[in-house]
Amino acid sequence: MTEQEIHAATLELTRGLMTRASITPHDAGCLEQIAARLAAIGFHCERIDSNGVSNLWARRGTTRPVVVLAGHTDVVPTGPLEQWRSDPFAAAEHEGYLYGRGAADMKTSLAAFVTAVERFVAANPEHKGSLAFLLTSDEEGVATDGTIKVVEALKARGEAIDYCIVGEPTSVDHTGDMIKNGRRGSLNGKLIIRGVQCHIAYPHLGRNPIHQGAAALAELAAIEWDQGNEFFPPTSFQISNIRAGTGANNVIPGHMELLFNFRFSTESTEEGLKARVHEVLDRHQLEYSIDWSLSGNPFLTGRGKLTAAMEAAIEAATGHKPTLSTTGGTSDGRFIATICPEVVEFGPVNASIHKINERVLLADMAPLSRAYEGAIANLLK
Repeated sequence: MTEQEIHAATLELTRGLMTRASITPHDAGCLEQIAARLAAIGFHCERIDSNGVSNLWARRGTTRPVVVLAGHTDVVPTGPLEQWRSDPFAAAEHEGYLYGRGAADMKTSLAAFVTAVERFVAANPEHKGSLAFLLTSDEEGVATDGTIKVVEALKARGEAIDYCIVGEPTSVDHTGDMIKNGRRGSLNGKLIIRGVQCHIAYPHLGRNPIHQGAAALAELAAIEWDQGNEFFPPTSFQISNIRAGTGANNVIPGHMELLFNFRFSTESTEEGLKARVHEVLDRHQLEYSIDWSLSGNPFLTGRGKLTAAMEAAIEAATGHKPTLSTTGGTSDGRFIATICPEVVEFGPVNASIHKINERVLLADMAPLSRAYEGAIANLLK
């Protein structure tokens, strides 16, 4: 196919997906549209829906290696409609860009996945190994019934994955300049430090949790949790919210509540971070409790076959030599990494994601699709 034909096919499918208002956790028929295209080229399509969330596992082939293309059809809410330059679900073109919710995050990637696979299968109908899609409508929301449920189902029946490409928007200045080869873990804590409420004029009758906790919090903020590594920055501890008091200026509060978060590298563990926090608080002899919640463990794909395949394909398609990075928040890659040894993320420029007037450069559509096709070919030669 010519560059113009690849562009036209990818744009047509992107617009078809974008005009479906799939605000999380709703799919709005996106998966049916994609599944129909995949079934036409020999994929076995299976729905693994959960609690109103739409999930698709589609596979072509029965042997290994298994190359998975993963992503999500759900999008975040639009925000104030009057601030958009066009209807966010009209997929309108303006000045070289395609505007609309999901343009960059991540319906262009989904369309590029499909058109890339269609060309690859047409050219290699007897390709070795297997190709698969893992798609969900629960990535932008609570992410409890989406990719994680598909992963659990695959794990239960012993279905292996060797390589996974997640279509998240990872590029910074130009499509092709960055691949995410891992993500930091995210560990949240809700800390309550208890004191004794009393009149502020009689502090000897109470116990001020703010005063008592200040030294411990300062120590936690100053700790070097780890030094990071080649791919990860050092683990970060940040307090995001503090609440105490009754609203009156003459009352010592009876408790103080804090929310904090660790963004942690593979040099630290959930258990290790928890233990160090408790050690500090116990040493300061505080009366406290913590409710912990883990959003996701860190994952890392080192330099190997998948990163090499992606780097070569991206450079050939876009002219950019991508860098490897683990910056940013979490993604569904954290779930897939529990059953897949090599997971990377690659997609278009992320500058407008979740914003008013989200957009993608029209000229990037064909190169993005060709990059995915090249990576698949490199892995299934």
